[in-house]
Amino acid sequence: MKSFCIAALIAAVVMTDITYVAAASTGGVPAPAVVQARGNARLQGKVVDEAGQPVADVMVKAQMPGQTEILSGKSNKKGEWRINGMADGQWNIELTKEGLEPIRQTIEIRDERAAPLNVTMTKPKVDPSVAVNAELQRAVALAQAGKFAEARVVCETLVTKDPALVQCHAFIGRMYAGENQIPKAIEHVKMALEKDPNNIDTKLLLADLLNESGEKVEAKKILDAVDMTLVKDPFPFMNAAISIINEAKGPEAEAKGIEAAEWLTKLAAQFPTQNLIIYYRGRAYLAASKFDLAKADLEKFIAAAPDSKEAIEAKKLLDQMAKK
Repeated sequence: MKSFCIAALIAAVVMTDITYVAAASTGGVPAPAVVQARGNARLQGKVVDEAGQPVADVMVKAQMPGQTEILSGKSNKKGEWRINGMADGQWNIELTKEGLEPIRQTIEIRDERAAPLNVTMTKPKVDPSVAVNAELQRAVALAQAGKFAEARVVCETLVTKDPALVQCHAFIGRMYAGENQIPKAIEHVKMALEKDPNNIDTKLLLADLLNESGEKVEAKKILDAVDMTLVKDPFPFMNAAISIINEAKGPEAEAKGIEAAEWLTKLAAQFPTQNLIIYYRGRAYLAASKFDLAKADLEKFIAAAPDSKEAIEAKKLLDQMAKK
């Protein structure tokens, strides 16, 4: 609700008679009305729009605080209005018309005189973020339904209108990833990161995409630079660790396995309830031929998640180690 000045409130004076609204009656007997002092003062004004054009059919109501009686008028084609018979004292004035912001003001009538109350009525201001958020929610709903291309088009349209919508670039990147267009996904996530370089989620998304595309060194550089205590999603780190484990072969097997295990240990400290971290750390120790440590982690994981598909694999690995 906007505030307004007295000079702005009077522009719609309609030359109509005063309308009297009596108190409601009960039981078929007229209820005693609260007596309101009448006087000889006249309040008038004019209503115009933002272009300075008169506004007709604006309802103007006047009421003294604590009274039930309402005096009213309506603006004519010239935007002018008038209310007669007003007594000295404070009056609450309200001007309303559908499609325009209402105006409310308190005025003072003294010595049966009141300054003209001229106002400019405006259309309600539309918050552009409301429409944008509605479109973003529509895009999310499409993405959740697996309609990645349609969801992406929604955000592409938004970002064309407003390039500052950083979240759209990241979202578009995710949709391209859903469409298995990883290079395009990386392109848009990099755009998002350029505009918001400190966004941890965007950094992790880029690292995940780079890792997916085979750019594992670049992905690792990003993850190494991230403060683990700020991380909310462990999976980019887990994916990178899995890639390292898969590379743990030949002469580099032990070093790679230890590297992945150390990374997963830090991750486990940040996400103590994420059991999969322990499972993959067991796999990392196994790749590094640290069998006692691998056995401990795999057994711990099976105890925590006995019905998971990874538990089946963990049992197989334990059986293989037992036969060696």
